[in-house]
Amino acid sequence: MTAETSAPKPPTILIIDDDAEIRYSLGRVLGSRQYVITEAGSGEEGIALAKKGAPDLVFLDIRMGGISGIETLQHLRSAHPQLLVVLMTAFGTAQTAIEAMKFGAFDYVMKPFDAAKVLAIAANALKTKADIQTAAGYKPKVKSEDYKEGIVGSSPAMQEVFKVIGQVTASDVTVLISGESGTGKELVARCIYQHSHRSGKPFMAVNCAAIPENLIESELFGHERGSFTGATGQRIGKFELCDGGTLFLDEIGDMSLATQTKILRVLQEGEIQRVGGTETITADVRMIAATNRDLEVMVKAKTFREDLFYRLNVVRLRLPSLRERLTDIPEIVDYMLQMLEKTKRTRVRKVSPEAMDVLTRYRWPGNVRELENAIYRSAVIAQGDTILVKDLPQELRDTVAAGGAVPEPASAAAPLLAVAPPVPLSGYPAVPAAAAAPAAGPAAAPASLEGSLDFIYQQLSADKAETILERLEREMIQRAMKEFAGNQVRASERLGITRATLRKRLDVLRGEPAE
Repeated sequence: MTAETSAPKPPTILIIDDDAEIRYSLGRVLGSRQYVITEAGSGEEGIALAKKGAPDLVFLDIRMGGISGIETLQHLRSAHPQLLVVLMTAFGTAQTAIEAMKFGAFDYVMKPFDAAKVLAIAANALKTKADIQTAAGYKPKVKSEDYKEGIVGSSPAMQEVFKVIGQVTASDVTVLISGESGTGKELVARCIYQHSHRSGKPFMAVNCAAIPENLIESELFGHERGSFTGATGQRIGKFELCDGGTLFLDEIGDMSLATQTKILRVLQEGEIQRVGGTETITADVRMIAATNRDLEVMVKAKTFREDLFYRLNVVRLRLPSLRERLTDIPEIVDYMLQMLEKTKRTRVRKVSPEAMDVLTRYRWPGNVRELENAIYRSAVIAQGDTILVKDLPQELRDTVAAGGAVPEPASAAAPLLAVAPPVPLSGYPAVPAAAAAPAAGPAAAPASLEGSLDFIYQQLSADKAETILERLEREMIQRAMKEFAGNQVRASERLGITRATLRKRLDVLRGEPAE
């Protein structure tokens, strides 16, 4: 084979403009880089030329006689989805930029041309085209219809989740779903419901953290007219509306102790009373609860009822974080792209291997919800039908490039399933002798409460600026206020003090004199 026959074919650029001088001057600029230039004097002519043989890149004027540049762009993109088009305009308005990108333009340039900018845009567009063409992309294993529950994954961790779902659907056992935010707890709850014998009855979801404390009981149990200010009529609560069906209580760890008591009664007796009412109403409801908080710790701190915990914790299903099942990411991304194509009308269908490598190396602190947001954002920005590395969110790329995305080992994770696990609520394991004294070098995190207290005591003893109790009080108050976003009522309940006492402590911490 000769050198001439093995040399790569130079890229072809089509210039569409009804101004012959523009075509000539732009052709000279682009021709200086050995690109093959073809010209068309109208949108109709350009469409016909592209139909004969699609060019590698198109420079297209917006305002022309005959069909407009935007109409021509739509025709070209419809016939050749991977064709990259740069629009040319003499009017650099916001409307021009928005319309250009809305209809799939790769970029746009202003007239009169800056030669260096034109060449840079052309080089960038042709490199993007080459990346798209060489991207293998993820090949769908199954169709999106096979994921009708919306739960995607074939990793061992997710296979265990599916097994547990199958085990609990045949009965009315109460299920407690735990896991980090964004792992899909409501999807799992809906899946349990859909495969249960109650699937013909209502399913209702209540986010306990999103409803104000003074309204949560009315939301769940309903209220009678005049039972409180603003109660102008009778209201039927979720338990009544959901009779015979399934009620999903999300973020149940954020529920007050008073409301917890009423929930416990429903689980024990199957009965409710509306707020302000005296009538006892039967509620045949299967309950599924979820939380991203450690309820065992809350029970020890007396911020969650021990008896309610045991009632809820008949079967516990822990959802793995996304970093524990990184092998599922290609499958999840494929499903997301299929759904985006159907619901959001995006044109992206695959992800380049380089971009997929970045996605599988990131930690995903926001789990599947964060991944979904990143894919949607990238699909909107991407040119053509492939997400490239440059289309991914900048912060994601920066984090991975900085080496801050090494996933934690999944071996340390808690078990996915626990059936009525015994939880020691009083007394703690004996502390090893080594834990009584600080070890030399960097201190390791103690495994028991006693060990933790010894560790804290040793660390704070070295600080002479504050007493140990002063420092502990300040730290605990700050943590409680942060946990409840400044809500003094919730923070004081967590700390076990009155709101008035908390206010006084906060005044002291701010340097203000106590009353």
